Amino acid sequence: MQDSPAASTPYEVLGVSPTATDDELRRAYRLLLRQTHPDVGGSATKFHAVQLAWERIGSPENRAAYDRRRFDGPEQPAAADAYAAPSTRGPATKSSLKTRMHGHPGGQARLRYLDLVREWAGRGTVIDDPYAPALIRSAPKLVRHCLAKALAEEATAALVGNLGIGFTAWHDIDTGGQTDKLDHIILGPAGLFGVLSEDWGASVQLRRGELVGDDLPEDDRPIHQFEDAARSITRALKVRFTALIVVLPDGALEEPVSLPKRGRRPMIIAIPRSRLVGVLRDGLAGMERGSFEKVFELRSTLQNGIRFVTT
Repeated sequence: MQDSPAASTPYEVLGVSPTATDDELRRAYRLLLRQTHPDVGGSATKFHAVQLAWERIGSPENRAAYDRRRFDGPEQPAAADAYAAPSTRGPATKSSLKTRMHGHPGGQARLRYLDLVREWAGRGTVIDDPYAPALIRSAPKLVRHCLAKALAEEATAALVGNLGIGFTAWHDIDTGGQTDKLDHIILGPAGLFGVLSEDWGASVQLRRGELVGDDLPEDDRPIHQFEDAARSITRALKVRFTALIVVLPDGALEEPVSLPKRGRRPMIIAIPRSRLVGVLRDGLAGMERGSFEKVFELRSTLQNGIRFVTT
């Protein structure tokens, strides 16, 4: 979770500037350690966050390593361009065994990040590397979340791409409604799934039918917007989703959570990314798997009707 671009940086946790001196860093750490200690009425979560922040930048060596470290995405080696968009070109000899993939996962979110980071830097400012670690960590959270969102969608697509030829996936789908897109639609033997890929850089929980968390804006309603996007697809293409899946980084949820099916609304589940492949392959408990003919028919309907957002 701490490696997410959307997560609070150690400097933000300690309430200091990235240019703070070692003495300023140490004073801030000691003050927050006293203020957040559970024995004096502080929050155990915040106390742990302060300790973790200090572990990452408390010594000159660790601080230097953190400042130059780039994000290492899921199942990707650390590299100079680790924030950059992954290549969509795969080995031609294996393409026939891969999931049929359509659209550009993370494309809209990544373009939005590039637009916002340039706007934040100021008109006329030349940005040599929009994925430079120092630039990302100093950007506002809204900007960083756009990059985290793009990376989350790309990570989901990477997992889906290896499911096999029995699956088809569409990414960055234009819904034509108030919610402009649906992140992913995935069709396989276990059913038809709408998928939302998210990363707010912190843990979330389900409360009164909605995901909430300290790092989510109060007016954010991700599940409500997700439902709206899926409903637009259902109405436009006359298809029904088996379930709607919210995919979050491992560690963002204490345990998977769900909202039961209600009327025409399909079941909604929120799961860590490591559980996604199992759900897509095996389906959900008590769920009837579709026939080959039904999957083929749905694929044709979706392929003919889906439109993608402009990137």
